[in-house]
Amino acid sequence: MTMNNAQFDATLDLVFEREVPLPPEAIWAAWTQPEHVVHWFTPAPWQTTECQIDLRVGGLFHTEMKGPEPGQQFSGIGCYLELLPHRRLVWTNALLPGFRPNPSFADSSCGDFPFTAQIELEPIAGGTRYTAIVKHRDAAGRAQHAAMGFEEGWGKALEQLIAHMQRI
Repeated sequence: MTMNNAQFDATLDLVFEREVPLPPEAIWAAWTQPEHVVHWFTPAPWQTTECQIDLRVGGLFHTEMKGPEPGQQFSGIGCYLELLPHRRLVWTNALLPGFRPNPSFADSSCGDFPFTAQIELEPIAGGTRYTAIVKHRDAAGRAQHAAMGFEEGWGKALEQLIAHMQRI
């Protein structure tokens, strides 16, 4: 894992790591350009119908997602915390653009959970070691995210990312 163990807390964090047959530049483009994000970000049969990105620290990361059943829609909004091109991308849904606190997390009964996501890209022979770390506020949020199928969902999304970037 690319994170040092002092930063990783197994009671609060989830991690997903794979070797990907794409260079870090292609994965970075897939994560930072809306015209790519809409093709892979949401695990099928869900779809990402819209994406807005203001790629700067404090900038907007916004997606609109639609499920296979009528009325299944989800809006995700967050704020970029760190951008190290082709190496690290960090954002959170706990903050809105401009580092404004996200008011939807003031009431923990809302069913959502705040998190910070970190994508690490390490060049390796034949591609990239891709590591996603998702940090949660508390163990309940981590458990909720794991129960939603974190490993399967992030795996499916990564497969879709690879397929999309190999097609272009």
